[in-house]
Amino acid sequence: MKDMGFTVWFTGLSGSGKTTIAELLQEQLIRRGLKVELLDGDVVRQNLSKGLGFSKEDRDTNIRRIGFVCGLLTRNGVVAIGAAISPYKAIRDENRRQIGNFVEVYMSCPLEVLAERDVKGLYRKALAGELKNFTGVSDPYEPPENPEVVCETDKETPEECLRKILTKLEEMGYIAPDRRDYTPEEEKKIEERLRALGYL
Repeated sequence: MKDMGFTVWFTGLSGSGKTTIAELLQEQLIRRGLKVELLDGDVVRQNLSKGLGFSKEDRDTNIRRIGFVCGLLTRNGVVAIGAAISPYKAIRDENRRQIGNFVEVYMSCPLEVLAERDVKGLYRKALAGELKNFTGVSDPYEPPENPEVVCETDKETPEECLRKILTKLEEMGYIAPDRRDYTPEEEKKIEERLRALGYL
């Protein structure tokens, strides 16, 4: 396995499941004995980025701050999980370059499904023009072009999304396979991938 830590970066619109899956991933990685820190976008805004607004410049600053902390954690052998809308591709790519060990997870979900899920009614207000600078409606969201993992949260369960991410982390050599969770066919595929990468 790789000696350094790594960052798993969740991106996607509000309500797409970033925090839910990030928390499941954190629990699973801790269970496997790893040191893990979760930086959730909403929590970061209340602390590290308190006072920032929702202009493009402020959004970029917020995502750079999360990326900076993820980078510090990663180079000190910690698994950093970033879960923030992070709407702009350029800033996500900037974080990828600076962090190095970076796994992008795109939480994909159609707008109409997100609006149905939204208990606060924010999408309804944004679509009606009552809420300004709302990402995906009145503000742009740039989907990743080549994420390591795509979770279609309108079709896949949280458990299926988690399995996808863990499988990719194993294939990339960041974590050891947990053989209790896989079929023989899945084990063979992961072992072949690890051998091709020189980890076995």
